[in-house]
Amino acid sequence: MKLIVRLLLNAVGVLIVAYLLSGVHVDDFSTALIFAIILSVLNAIVRPLLILLTIPLTFMTLGLFLLVINALIVLMADGLIDGFYTDGFWWALLFSVLLSVVNAVLNDIAGQNKKSR
Repeated sequence: MKLIVRLLLNAVGVLIVAYLLSGVHVDDFSTALIFAIILSVLNAIVRPLLILLTIPLTFMTLGLFLLVINALIVLMADGLIDGFYTDGFWWALLFSVLLSVVNAVLNDIAGQNKKSR
């Protein structure tokens, strides 16, 4: 149940951030939901591999290269989904940063960040 709620909140977050940014386009809620699912899968499978392969670069940039990895994951999801478009790397980077902030706020409001006792 938590997974479904979290995916729905992520889809709402995608819609909010796409509304705020002129360089990111989402057709409708179902596209945002599919994007949230694909993004979750890519974050679970591809992101750890990219982080492992770029450890020296991430270390040299004091962790800032992780923002680039997040943007690359967004661009990968963009390529996989019709109805979701970013106008370039910088929009994907800004989208990934804002999506993290919006999702943190939405999860906090919905009570998803509380630890179970």
